[in-house]
Amino acid sequence: MSHRRAKQGPTASSAVMFGEELRFYREMIGYTQEELGKLLHCNRTNITRYESGKRRMPGDSVEDADRVLKTGGLLKRLWDRVDWEAEVEHPDWFRDHADMEAEAVAVRVFQYGYMHGLLQCREYARAMFAAGDDAGNVDLIEERTVARLARQERFLARGGPLLLVVLDESSIRSVVGGPKVMARQMEHLLSVMELSNVLVQVAPFTSRSTIINTSMVLLEMPDGQRWVYSESLDRGSPSDVPAIVSGHHRTYDRLRGEVLSARDTRVLIIDALEGFRDDEERARRSRLAKEQLQRHERRRLHRGGPRIPRPRPRA
Repeated sequence: MSHRRAKQGPTASSAVMFGEELRFYREMIGYTQEELGKLLHCNRTNITRYESGKRRMPGDSVEDADRVLKTGGLLKRLWDRVDWEAEVEHPDWFRDHADMEAEAVAVRVFQYGYMHGLLQCREYARAMFAAGDDAGNVDLIEERTVARLARQERFLARGGPLLLVVLDESSIRSVVGGPKVMARQMEHLLSVMELSNVLVQVAPFTSRSTIINTSMVLLEMPDGQRWVYSESLDRGSPSDVPAIVSGHHRTYDRLRGEVLSARDTRVLIIDALEGFRDDEERARRSRLAKEQLQRHERRRLHRGGPRIPRPRPRA
């Protein structure tokens, strides 16, 4: 019997593990990706994506693969155990970070400009993706929203890993999706702050003296290894170089000396929540007034139409 090809490394993705098993049994039988694709009535590109965990393999195709590769139903049993809603393809530059985040025992975040992904509610996450380049792709927006929420599960569960988040005040004040979405996000944030493993604090605008003007994430892994991760517009930059990681930890510690206390942070978020609710109420009244004006104008146009003379009856 063939020996398994050594894996590239551990992964937290069950979709990737399913793909590795599919590739192992394909190679053991001796099929190329193209040959297996023909037997499963799909093209080679699909097989590549299935084996890399980047695309969900249809259930009936999995059953066909079990039959063709003579696995005794193993692939279908594995496929049934994958949380496919959580297994969405991430950009190449983000995938390694997502895998490490899924294993980290502690995460420290400084977030600038918008709400960090681990704290976003469904409505906020959907609005973020809807404002991107794929705004017209409803299915992709929903898929990515589900994936983002799935990343949160282990952190937002009671007894989850330590999550320390410093939010620049801009992430609270910047409006995403309108005041209704922002009000829902503030409610979600207040709920998350009740968890014992989560600490959220706000760095007010007045703390800008600290020299940090970009978001960053500090990860602590089960083996004690530490990483720092930051993003530019189109890529992410992870590093485990001790000097770099230590430098960012010092910056983070300095920043936490200028943030609001947990209690004052809560007061600020409640104030923001009330403000967004007021904004939504004003927007609702404005929409109602506009609709009433439009109905009034339509009635005036109807009554003020041209008069058609009619013959008068003779006496």
